[in-house]
Amino acid sequence: MSTLHAPSLYQINTRVWLTELSRALGKRATLDDIGDTELDRIAGLGFDWVWLLSVWQTGPAAQAISRANPGWGREFAETLPDLREEDIGGSGFAIQGYTVHRDLGGDAALARLRQRLQQRGLKLMLDFVPNHMAPDHPWIDQHPEYFVRGSEEDLACSPHNYCRVQTNNGPLVLAYGRDPYFDGWPDTLKLNYGNPALQQAMIGELERIAGQCDGVRCDMAMLVLPEVFARTWGIAAQPFWPTATQRVRERVPGFCFMAEVYWDLEWTLQQQGFDYTYDKRLYDRLRERHARPVREHFLAGLDFQYKLARFLENHDEPRTAATFPPEMHEAAAVITFLAPGLRFFHQGQFEGRTKRISPHLVRAPEEPVDQHLAQFYARLLAVLRAPAVRDGCWQLLECRPAWDGNWTADSFVAFSWTGKDGTRWLVIANYSDHQSQCYLTMPWNDLAGRRWCLGDRMGTDLYERDGEELAERGLYLDMPAWAYHVFDVHPN
Repeated sequence: MSTLHAPSLYQINTRVWLTELSRALGKRATLDDIGDTELDRIAGLGFDWVWLLSVWQTGPAAQAISRANPGWGREFAETLPDLREEDIGGSGFAIQGYTVHRDLGGDAALARLRQRLQQRGLKLMLDFVPNHMAPDHPWIDQHPEYFVRGSEEDLACSPHNYCRVQTNNGPLVLAYGRDPYFDGWPDTLKLNYGNPALQQAMIGELERIAGQCDGVRCDMAMLVLPEVFARTWGIAAQPFWPTATQRVRERVPGFCFMAEVYWDLEWTLQQQGFDYTYDKRLYDRLRERHARPVREHFLAGLDFQYKLARFLENHDEPRTAATFPPEMHEAAAVITFLAPGLRFFHQGQFEGRTKRISPHLVRAPEEPVDQHLAQFYARLLAVLRAPAVRDGCWQLLECRPAWDGNWTADSFVAFSWTGKDGTRWLVIANYSDHQSQCYLTMPWNDLAGRRWCLGDRMGTDLYERDGEELAERGLYLDMPAWAYHVFDVHPN
């Protein structure tokens, strides 16, 4: 677990990355072909973690399903108008085996890349998919008891959730992996966590993965919780995550677990051994465009907040530049990434890409860089490299009405960061579509007797304020819709 209160992670679609590199090099690129200059650039942006999406071996069975599925095909064609069959590699989450894909260079190439990342102070995160395997995984023949069985009646009544599979043990009806609120994923087969032998086998997979990276992002981690598993499948199961996280850390101390989790089960998984859990709730509240629910979200205890992974997009969510209007995008980013917890960025976010890339695809469309947004993120990443906003003390601040009846004070979200060296920062956003005013209660008790400079590190504004007034009344703010400041506060 990081001692930083706010480390940063960069998610990269590995197959898309190497497809673009292959085009530039004029040959099929592997992990060995990723240049030191590119790794230097990523490290220079201030990241602590690189998450390489979809490095594991996939097989022809899942790929064939991806290429034949008409609904997925329409989505792929919307992303890539010039779609070719070879662009559909099959889902990186339909795993045939936890070895690095041969087309990426195999385990040895990943080990060499990891070493180069370590030389730059970067930790490596990879995928772990606990819920399902590809339909041509060796366990189908070797251990069919590891999978959730179905009946002929299940297959007849729910063909979108079950399939007939030919195995060395004869034909079997098996369940697709699925979220209980949606139809099954037809390129996967569901693992049976009611079987203690399957749980031990998956812990063994995790222990092997832990020798190849510094942490794992666990796909839909809440689906193997006993209560969720029993509700979905009618099968009793013992808890998996407390044993799995403990066993891995006994072998690899400090190994990091991040959970993709929804349905307000974040705290549950944190208590079962996860270092970080997705903060989808903050993302949803920001999309709803109301400041108060966003502000109330930050009232939770810091022991919980420091373990939240804050994001505005990832491979599952639509692109931020296509979802948030530009001015709202910037305000949401300032709030999201200057909060405590893991700062989780997605490849293409800085450039303002608008098309989400399905994990089934190995190529992305060409899109122009949004230069204004790129400059915004360059400034934001520079702020995030400041020690005070990485390992300092964070505090949610009160925004009071500037006068009786000043209802717009409710539109603000504001924090402070105080560094170990005494440096001070204010983060302020008017998260609304109208002009707003308030008095911001200052978090420091030594303001009186001096004048203070407030320099906006996200812009060019510079203000000077009297310490007596700041201490007694607070900082007066009058800001346009969606405006924000990130003030470096220091004595004049």
